[in-house]
Order: sequence, then C-alpha cells, then structure tokens
Amino acid sequence: MRKNLQITMTLLGITALVACSSPRPTADYRTIPLPHTIQMQDGSPFTVRESVKICYSQEEPTLRENAEFLALYLSEALGSTLPIEAVAHDANTPEDCIMLKLGLKASNPEAYTIEVNDRGIEISGKNESGVFYGIQTLRKSLPADPAAEILFPRVKIADEPRFPYRGMMLDVSRYFFTVDQVKEFIDLMALHNLNRFHWHLTDDQGWRIEIKHYPRLTEIGSHRDQTVIGKNSGRFDGKPHGGFYTQEQIREVVDYAAQRHITVIPEIDMPGHMQSALACFPELGCTGGPYEVFQQWGVSADVLCVGNPKTLEFVKNILEEVVELFPSEYIHIGGDECDKKHWKTCPKCQGKIRSLGLKTDCQHTAEERLQSNFTCEVERFLNARGRRLIGWDEILEGGLSPNATVMAWRGVDRGVEAARQLHDVIMTPTSHLYFDHYQSTDKEHEPLAIGGLSTVERVYSFEPVPAQLGEEERRHILGTQANLWTEYIPTFEHVQYMILPRLDALSEVQWCAPEKKDYKDFEQRLPRMLACYDRLGMNYARHILGVQTRVESDPTQKAVIIKLHTMGDAPIHYTLDGSEPTTSSPRYTAPLKITQSATMKACAIRPSGKNTVSTEQVTFHKATMKPIRLVHPIDKGYLFDGEKTLVDGLTGTPNYSTGRWIAFRGNDLEAVIDLESEQTISNVDLSTCVEKASWVFDARMITVEVSSDGKHFRRIVREEYPASGEDSPNGIITHHFAFDKVEARYVKVIACPEYSMPKWHIASGEPAFLFVDEIIIE
Repeated sequence: MRKNLQITMTLLGITALVACSSPRPTADYRTIPLPHTIQMQDGSPFTVRESVKICYSQEEPTLRENAEFLALYLSEALGSTLPIEAVAHDANTPEDCIMLKLGLKASNPEAYTIEVNDRGIEISGKNESGVFYGIQTLRKSLPADPAAEILFPRVKIADEPRFPYRGMMLDVSRYFFTVDQVKEFIDLMALHNLNRFHWHLTDDQGWRIEIKHYPRLTEIGSHRDQTVIGKNSGRFDGKPHGGFYTQEQIREVVDYAAQRHITVIPEIDMPGHMQSALACFPELGCTGGPYEVFQQWGVSADVLCVGNPKTLEFVKNILEEVVELFPSEYIHIGGDECDKKHWKTCPKCQGKIRSLGLKTDCQHTAEERLQSNFTCEVERFLNARGRRLIGWDEILEGGLSPNATVMAWRGVDRGVEAARQLHDVIMTPTSHLYFDHYQSTDKEHEPLAIGGLSTVERVYSFEPVPAQLGEEERRHILGTQANLWTEYIPTFEHVQYMILPRLDALSEVQWCAPEKKDYKDFEQRLPRMLACYDRLGMNYARHILGVQTRVESDPTQKAVIIKLHTMGDAPIHYTLDGSEPTTSSPRYTAPLKITQSATMKACAIRPSGKNTVSTEQVTFHKATMKPIRLVHPIDKGYLFDGEKTLVDGLTGTPNYSTGRWIAFRGNDLEAVIDLESEQTISNVDLSTCVEKASWVFDARMITVEVSSDGKHFRRIVREEYPASGEDSPNGIITHHFAFDKVEARYVKVIACPEYSMPKWHIASGEPAFLFVDEIIIE
C-alpha cells in the first residue's frame, strides 16, 4: 500500500512538472500587416481568461459594436465569451479588463495604439476605425490553437496605415455570388485591414442590381441562357446562370460592411460593358439589336449609343437609385474597354460629334472625345448629388475634369499620367494586382485562369508611388486595390483560392511604410495567417509551401544557375535526372550550377508531408547562351529578359506571362544567332505559345537562314501555316525543322505573326501576339 502511494505521488509530481514546463499559449504581435512600432516591455504578462471583461466608456457608446467584435474573436480562441461592460467615464480602468478608448492624439484618422501591462490591455484609437484595426491586430496575435488562458506579453504598439484607400474588387457579373458569400468576402477584407469594397455589379454577362425604375434590367439582364466553356472555345454548357441583389439586400451588405469600417463602392460600367442592359433596351444601342446577355468572355462591341439623348436619361435614372443605396463618396462608372466602332458609323453619335464640334487630333479621336463628353455629363450629375466620379484609366482619354479619380489598371504609367494632371489615383495595375491571374508557373496543376502571373512575392513587391513623381504629385496617389475578375471563377471556394494568401501581401503593400517591408520577414509571419485560414475553413492556395525557383543563365560560366527557396525552414530535396525527389535525395544548400541538359525536380518536406514538386527543364544545345540580336523590337509589355530569353537554355511553360516567353505584335521575330564558330547543324526548333482568347496566336510563317559572315544569308527552310480556326488547339506548339547538314556560323530565324485576327475572333482585324521561347539548334 505504501509503495503504491509512493508511485502515485511520483506520477502526480511528474504530471505537475510536465504541466508547469509546458509552454503556455502566448500572443505574437508580429502580425500581418506588421504594426508600425512594437516595443516589448519588461514585466509580467497579462492573462486573458473567461473572468476578463471587455470595457468601454459610457460616453463612447459607438465602441459597443467594436467590443462585440472583440468578444466574438476571443470566444473563438478561448472557448468562452467575455462579458462586455460600459464603465463610467471618470472611473479608473478596472483590473482584468480589455479597455477600448477613443481620443488618441494622432494626425492619421485610422491610427491606434495597444498597451499591455499586468493589469490589462488598452486599445486606443483616433476614431472607431482605429480601435477596430487595433482589435484586428489583437485578434491576429492569438495562438492558432484554442486555449482557456492566453498570455499577452507586456508591449506598447503604435500603428497607422500608409494609405487612406485600401481596396479589393469583386466581380459578381460574370458569376453571381450570394449575399452570404459577399459578406464572407467583406470579412476577409476586414481581417486584412482593407477599407474599400469595390463591387462590380454590371457587365456584358449579367446585371446584378435591382433598379426599380427599370425592372427589366433584372427580369432579363440578370440571366444568361448559357456560358461558354473555357476560353471562348465556341462550345457552351447549356446551363442558365443568373441572380441579382434586391435593394433591400444591397442595403444589408452596405450596413454589414460599414460595421467593419469598410465603404462599399458600386460600379455600374458604362458606356461599354453594357450588353446585359442592351438585351433589355435594344433601342439604346447603335444598331438597335437584337441583343442577348453575353454568353462568352471578353468585350462586346455593342455599347451604349451616347448620341441618343435617351441614353443619358437612362443612365441618370439608374444612378439616382444607386446614389440612394450607397453612401460612398465615390460612384464608379467603369469607362473601360468601350469599343467605338459602331459610334463611327452611327448617325446619332456622328451627329452629336458634329454638334459638339469634336475633332480628331494627334492625341485623341473624335469618338474618344465623345466618350469624354459623356463621362463629364455623368460626373456633373454625380457632383450635384455630393458624389465623386471614379473610373478606369480610359476615362483620361479625350480629357477629364479635375474632380474625377482614376483607377490605373493598364500600368503604373497611366497612374503617373493621371497624377501629373493632378487627378487622384488608385493604383491597381494588371502587372501585380490582378488576382484572377495565375499564382504559379505550374499552370498544368492550377485551375483555369485568365492568364498572367502574380505570385505572392510579386504582389508584395509592388510599390504604389512611382519614384518619378514630384512631392505634390505623390499626394494624389490615394492608395491601391487588387481586382478579382471572375470569368473563370464560378464558385466562392475558388474565390478564396485566388485571393488567399495574396491578400496578405496586398495588405502590407497598402498598410506598411516601404522601409518596413521585408519579404523574408513577411514569410516568417505568414504561417500564423495560414493557420487562421485552416481554423476558418478557408480554401487558400498553398504554392508558398512548395519550392519557388529562380533560374538565371550565366554566359560567362556557360551555366544555368538554379536557386531554390521555400517558406520557413523546411528542407528542400532535389534531383537532376527527372526522378521524383525524396528525403534520400540531395538536400539543397546552395545554388545549383547546371552545365549540361538536365531535368531538375525539387520539393519541400514538411511535417504534413511532401508538397508539390517543382520542375525545371534545362536544355543545352549549340545556340545556348550564344550572342543574339533582334532586327525588330519586342512588344514592350512582354519584354522580360529580352532577346537572351531565346537562347538561355530554358523552355517556356503553358503560361506565356512567366518571363520564359517574349512577344511580338505587328512586327516579325527576326533573330540572328552567332554560334561563334562554324558549326554543323541539321535541326532547328522554335516553340510558340497559343491562347487565342487572349489574342495570342501561332506563327503564320517561319523561315530559317544560315550564313558564314553574318551578312549574306541563304534560306534553308520556309514553312507557311494556315490561319487559326476557332477549334485550333491552344497550348505550346513546337515547330521542328530537320534538313540536310550545313555548315554555318550565323543562323537567322524569322517568324511572322498573325497580322489581322480572323473574322470569328472577338477582336477581328486586330494584330495578334506571337509568343516565342527557346530557339534550339542542333
């Protein structure tokens, strides 16, 4: 009996010792976005447990809502709901309390501070939004796993956002999302300290907002009979798609966002992107129709007839109701991608051009000036109701009033142009902030996307204020926004996948001062957010858990250098023979120097298992890293690493925006490669990347010529190809040319693009892009 008691006491002692030595769940203030200053203090921490109260002053009743948010967030971590109490204004702050306060002395209206000592936590804000962002920081500091008690180390945090405009756009026209899903989108924005929800409510493919003056807009315009499969393949799914928001639901969403200190900015796109409205009112189009709600992607050539006086009346009646529904200072009128070909032949539009005395000059066409006149009419209407017009950067074309704000989407240079004209600017360039773009170069294992490439790191690298702007011009950069167009995003789970974790990178671009940004440090903080997404059941993209590769050619060493990286300290294992890497494969410790053809495969090994395998194909041939010159310029939008891309030993993936391809448009690829000595050659390969819906076509003719002196060339191959049809395949097309052996030092390859896209294409008559990668010579 005595022995058993001794064993029992020993076991209890061991259990107590283990319990005492186990680390207690502790808050980590290095959140995303990273607070401006975090000053850790000496002394005992504060323990948050179910006995702790959330308090605010009786004289600051507007903080009740924030207190309820904090109670909700803490209940998810603690498993219990903390009581909320309004205390007398002149009373001492009670112990064991999280105190919310207003009145912080700060120049930034969204500033906040957090102070933690052994008696409690105090969150102070310049106004209610500042307190809300302090609460979000506290929320994101919580441990990933629930616990009955959480330690908050003593700290002083002072924080404020860099930009007053921190936005995210959701397109609900291409695919409709429910009110609950829109609210969930807003919740994710709140988690990341965003404050502007740009709601793209109308487009060619669907009208999503109830307008009581025009019930047909939702009776007819909110439904399309079917949807094209893939990228305007010519095949359709045969399934009706539709939906719209009642005005009551609109108000519900606006209120829901306001509670989270987010302003909803509605977009009614005009005068282009209006085919869903024209399907209801064909008399407002230049041709008179008939029209149907657009069933494919891209831009419809059918736009509002701005020469018809009924059109402006129609637009004003719609905006009258929009202004009543949305208290936002800004009303977005789109203004982008308005095809003007019908205006050029429309008697009403041409008549209005003559009556206004609009002329074509070296800067703008008469039709562009007609759109500008329409935009100014709409702006006057909005200004008279105390609102400001905002639109995509096309509204600059033809002139614009100083009050209008420009969303620069076609490039940072458009924002520079607008700021220099003293317009306020929101930077939202396709190059970095289009979240409908692919997130990885591994397109084959990704859901279908519109194209492009915007990795988490690329999003993080964006600087919204161009260095070339002067001090006064810089003040006009109000902030930045990411856009999610949904042509290829039919479900809300897919929406989550496309924005997470890129939204984390965006939040630091919007919130943090440039000198505070550090991508490696960001990666160290990101796992806590991923754990939060796991807890919330979010479908986030996991590319960042895999291996990112950076590949550079080094002509001096005649080598390809491969650098591997993954988030955190997970070991990376690789192979060079194309086999699947395992824990027995070599472990990556330094850049790989490749001097012969190889297939590199790498993966990160984590406790949860092996992640996606990254692959790089390196091909050495007679032209690899040899001097090359181009006769004609590369398209400036797809310059990447220039002509050396064609001889760097690297072949492109099916995504033409990865930097492995260069593009030509309206002129030929004409490349001359110096093999540096006479060589015997008998094969030339040239690959093109085809994505017809994105205006990317195959070559129409390819010629190979050789020379001994680089001046006098003789043709050895010439192949002509028929124009692409609607059913012609997309993807990588390899053109292989085998011929009798010849001796040559110089090889010239000429590839002619499609100069005029065929009649079946939505952009018929426009020049196509020709994307080419490695020229392989053997």
